[in-house]
This record gives sequence, structure tokens and C-alpha cells, in this order.
Amino acid sequence: MEPNGTQNVLIVGVGGQGVILASDILGVVCMNRGYQVKKSEVHGMAKRGGVVYSHVRYGAQVLSPTIEPGTSDVLLAFEPAEALRWSKYVKPGGTIIVNSRKRIPPAACQDRRMDAPTRYPQGIEQALRGQVGDVRQFDAEELAVEIGDHRMCNTVLLGALSSVCEFELQDWLGAIAASVKPKTVERNQKAFLAGRNAQFAAMRDSLPSEKCEMSRSVTCLDAPEIAIHDSWCKGCEICVVVCPQACLKMNERNRAEVVKAEACIRCMLCEWMCPDLAVRVQ
Repeated sequence: MEPNGTQNVLIVGVGGQGVILASDILGVVCMNRGYQVKKSEVHGMAKRGGVVYSHVRYGAQVLSPTIEPGTSDVLLAFEPAEALRWSKYVKPGGTIIVNSRKRIPPAACQDRRMDAPTRYPQGIEQALRGQVGDVRQFDAEELAVEIGDHRMCNTVLLGALSSVCEFELQDWLGAIAASVKPKTVERNQKAFLAGRNAQFAAMRDSLPSEKCEMSRSVTCLDAPEIAIHDSWCKGCEICVVVCPQACLKMNERNRAEVVKAEACIRCMLCEWMCPDLAVRVQ
């Protein structure tokens, strides 16, 4: 980013991924460095896995809270399709940072049979690289899982964002400590450092195809295990509705629970579509 003038960071994703908290932390970092900060965000469809985005603008003087198309210095995307949706906002010479873990919306999976095609866009990374040279895609959720809590995916992505911002490491760590619950500070800071040190594929590198990745998730493991974090579940019923094998149901407390794990075919729809990251298929 340029040291002078207003800087624009657009953070996008779907409900439950922590987009708003990430933008709040970025805002704290900017204010602590003496910048004027303005934000504009939409999150009304968060519970149902809808689009969530946050415009963050900072500088010596910021007149508007919204970013115009073609002017964003960085697009931080928590989900690949959202990166594609918002890519027109990135300016020439800007940067796109993308979490490669997909969150496929229910409308894209109306045929829920195993191996049935979806309406989810294909070739996203190639399309992004065709628009912007600096595309940094990685599985941020995998790093969060290694740390012990996949809800820290947003902090992992903030770590990746920090590599293209002018702020010092202590600025970020201090803002995280001031913005999250005290009991999660250490884990969030650890997740941030993991994202800051993440390695990205070069433009010339070819990545495994999406078809191969799905094939591995379905066939490589023998005994399926479905884990639901009860305290994270908001009772939206998405996982129950999309499961083609009726492995899940809503209990008397309006929380999802596993009733037929042995019928699981590892289609991964429940995990991919949960807006609160409460479902894991292993």
C-alpha cells in the first residue's frame, strides 16, 4: 500500500465466518496508529449463510465510508465465490487474498445426490489471476484447525492481510487482544501469526483441481465421523435440509444432532454450508 492517501480494504465472506470482527480489528489497528477510519458493512443475512461484507477506509482524512469499484487496495475474501463476486472492486496493481475453503450456498445444490453438479462457479482462482496479478490463495481454515479452533479462520486471514499493510506486528497483536474475549486472546494471536507466515502458490504453479479435492474428501477416509459443536449451532436447519442421507435432525432444543452417521456419504454439504462452522465431517 502507498504510505500516503486513503487506503481501501474490502473484507467479504458469508455469515458466520467472522468478517465483521476482522474488520473491527483492522479498524482498531488503524485508529491506534492515528488514522481516521470509516467503515460500511452489511450483515443482515448472516444467520442463513448470506453475503457479509465490510468496507474499511483509513487515512489522514476519510470523506466516505464506501469503496468505489476499481479502487480497493486489498480484497480479503473469506470464501472463493465471494472473491469472484467482489473482484471488480480491486484496483489495477491491488491484492486479492482468498481463503480456498468453499461455503456452497443451498441454492447452488438443488440436486443433492452424490457427485451431482452444483451451480457453484468453477476456475475461480484462474479468473481472479486474469484480473489481478497478486492473488494469494490458501486454506486458512486448515491452519485454524491445526491451531485447535477452526473459528479462528478470520484471524488467520488477518495475518495474511498484515503482510501487505504498513502496520507493525505489535499493532496487530495489541488490537487483537483489545477486540476478542480474554480467554481467546492467545489462540487468536497464534492464528494471526500462522496466517502472517503462510506460503502462497506462485502464479505459474498449478493447483489440484476442485474435482480431485472433492474426490479425496469423499473416498480416502473409511469411517465417517460427523461432529457438531452444540454451543456454536444457531438452529438454522441448513445442515438438516441439505443432507441427502438424512444423517442429521433438529432436537428438542432446536440444535442439529447426528442420528445416522453410518449413512454418511461424505458429500460434505453440511460442513460447507454451515454458516457458523459448527459441523465437521472427518
